[in-house]
Amino acid sequence: MAGEKSNALVPDTDLPDDPRLQFAQFGAGCFWGVELAFQRVPGVVKTEVGYSQGHLHNPSYEDVCTSLTKHVEVVRLQYDPNLCPYTALLDAFWSRHDPTTLNRQGGDVGTQYRSGIYYYTEEQARSAYESKELHQQKVTAKIVTEIFPAKRFYRAEEYHQQYLEKGGRQGFKQSAQKGCTDPIRCYG
Repeated sequence: MAGEKSNALVPDTDLPDDPRLQFAQFGAGCFWGVELAFQRVPGVVKTEVGYSQGHLHNPSYEDVCTSLTKHVEVVRLQYDPNLCPYTALLDAFWSRHDPTTLNRQGGDVGTQYRSGIYYYTEEQARSAYESKELHQQKVTAKIVTEIFPAKRFYRAEEYHQQYLEKGGRQGFKQSAQKGCTDPIRCYG
């Protein structure tokens, strides 16, 4: 496996591109469709897909797919809290996946597909826990979403970035326009 077992579980100390922006990080299955959903949220300025919460430093996609590194496929986004409250991001998160399935979303199975909210501030943590409690009241099965501090973010390989917006393997581009409600089709 690429990299070494060091520094992977330290907090994510990167800074947003602009001091007025904040980071948020979510895992909700295959990161391609999750990223496109967040790209469409007004107030989200930038999205990146990558790996977090695992123990291997500088993992590759192939490493993460083994489930041995314990990384999650995540979307890290930068948002303007004056235009997009964190609660709007939580709403998008809950609407995008099934938080009651452990280590899977649909046909995608493995620890890298687990449901998670990875926070940067105590305010985000409080909102995440409150949101999870509220969402639990809407579903009958137990929610398995984990909520932890954001750990070091490893940006995924470039071909994964904005994958569905670029057209995926088959070249069918999907809109990332703010407010777009077109169905998101996830395909490799």
